[in-house]
Amino acid sequence: MSLSDTKLKSLLGKTHAGTCAKKLSDRDGLTIYWSPKGKLSFYFRFRFHGKGQQLKLGTYPLLSLKVARKKAEVCKKWLEEGHNPVTQIKLVSEQKLTPVTVECALEYWIDKYAKTKRKNWAKTQQQFKAYIYPKIGNLPVEQCETRHWIVVFEEYAEKSPVGAGYAFQASKQALKYCKNRKYAYSNALDELNISDVAKSQTPKDRVLSLVELRDILAWAKDYKLSSYYQWLAVLLIYTGARTQEVRLSESKEWDLEAKVWTVPRSHSKNNKVITRPIPCEIIPLIKFLLADNPRYLLGELKRPEAVSTYASSLNKRLGHSKWNWHDIRRSFSTFLNEAEEDTFIIEMLLGHSIGGVAAHYDKAPRLEQKRRVYRRWERLLSGASDNVFVLRSANGAE
Repeated sequence: MSLSDTKLKSLLGKTHAGTCAKKLSDRDGLTIYWSPKGKLSFYFRFRFHGKGQQLKLGTYPLLSLKVARKKAEVCKKWLEEGHNPVTQIKLVSEQKLTPVTVECALEYWIDKYAKTKRKNWAKTQQQFKAYIYPKIGNLPVEQCETRHWIVVFEEYAEKSPVGAGYAFQASKQALKYCKNRKYAYSNALDELNISDVAKSQTPKDRVLSLVELRDILAWAKDYKLSSYYQWLAVLLIYTGARTQEVRLSESKEWDLEAKVWTVPRSHSKNNKVITRPIPCEIIPLIKFLLADNPRYLLGELKRPEAVSTYASSLNKRLGHSKWNWHDIRRSFSTFLNEAEEDTFIIEMLLGHSIGGVAAHYDKAPRLEQKRRVYRRWERLLSGASDNVFVLRSANGAE
């Protein structure tokens, strides 16, 4: 017969003449031990590997009958899953004593996932340290509610809506990763979308005109007297590469004998090797840079934030409407597609992942086809009626 609160209250503090505790069964293995001095204790009784065992759950009335029954249900479930409730309760207790904090959870994701899967993990970690950890970093992640996260992202969004959006997406992925790996559990961000707390990056459609691209090349025309950003701009325009690929580029990637630039997996966005022929117009620049820079092609490794910011100052200096480095890639793709060049080759030059059957079976670098597209691009940049050959000397020698 099941116990009731009325029954337990009547027994609490009531003594009996026995020398040991009397046992009153409830259900699901839950039993009350009634001591001779009137103390009531909840126990879960069970058999594990054929051996009878018992686990103390708490004392009445500090632990209510309702909560004791829920604990007994949990213990019964552990048994069904093949776990010893005695061991499991210890693990739960340890977790409560040393809970996983928000900072621990996000750093776990950074170390175990982001550092090998995300090229911009350092920037993401910097966002966490600047905007999340000071606010909720020391809170147990399992107790950090949705409302706590919302306050953090809303405050961040006041300074940088797009930055807050990136931090939100990374945090949501991190919590899911921790949950999947049973490191920590939190569903605080599961039901939220980026529009609820921040702002997603608006798709861009800025395409620089050929005149604007020539303005940039003219600004960087004397590569021997130029500096980091002028070299960067020239390489981005002629190759169609990602800013990251050029920024991280090491001298060993450039083979002047074969006239090939090989971007390693570690520098590409999609973790794929990218093979590009070196456009003829930039061979003199590459020779010049390789002679002086044994490690990084551009002489140093600048932070992505600094490189990104410079584009804004450059378009103002040149009198252009706003553009960023990535818009150069879009311009590269747009003009070559309008010129009816092979879209498949253009996508390969851009370093995009190729879908479908080709992704599995077509591994050919197609260097000659790529060279032909680059030659067409060089002609477009030079113009039909001007002589913007910005990287060659007056006599045309390389």
